[in-house]
Amino acid sequence: MTSRFSVRLLAACAAALLIVPVALADKEGKRDKSAKGNPDQHFVTHASQDGLAEVNHGRLAARKAQNAEVKRFAQRMVQDHTAANEQLTRLANQKQFKLADTMGKKHDAMQEKLTRLEGEEFDREYMKHMVMGHKEAVSLFEKEAQNGKDEDLKGFAEKTLPTLKEHLKLAQSIASKVGVSDTDTEKANTGKGSKGRSNRNDSNK
Repeated sequence: MTSRFSVRLLAACAAALLIVPVALADKEGKRDKSAKGNPDQHFVTHASQDGLAEVNHGRLAARKAQNAEVKRFAQRMVQDHTAANEQLTRLANQKQFKLADTMGKKHDAMQEKLTRLEGEEFDREYMKHMVMGHKEAVSLFEKEAQNGKDEDLKGFAEKTLPTLKEHLKLAQSIASKVGVSDTDTEKANTGKGSKGRSNRNDSNK
């Protein structure tokens, strides 16, 4: 009798040990899925990565750019995106959204590429990247402004959009002056550009 009871007890314990990990895994899976499906968190992640990249690329361009307009544009990117990054950081901390720790692989690759370039080639690549990047940023912020769930994040997106659109317009103007065509940025965006095209789309703000 005692022997049978012990066997049953051991079997029950073994079954429980099998069930607990499965339950925990299921719980973690639901948690991860919830995070990935949160449009506000998606916005915060990509906006913070892109914001860091704009500042880092801008600081590099402010030092290396040959064209005076490119240099001034880069300095403005550092100033404007630093301010936007600080606003997003405060808001994300208040709302408990997770900010990106780094600017991400695609931006790291672009920073490395720009570091190797000099003179007119640097100016063209930087401005091409700025046109492409700000097109993506405008799209990202428009989606948050229209579809975001958190009212404060939506407000931030709406408030920041005019500045991003101004950046895009200015970037397009300067890019054309340094030899970047609309075709260049379209090819780079679709991944069909030349060997020297930007790495903007190998992605993540």
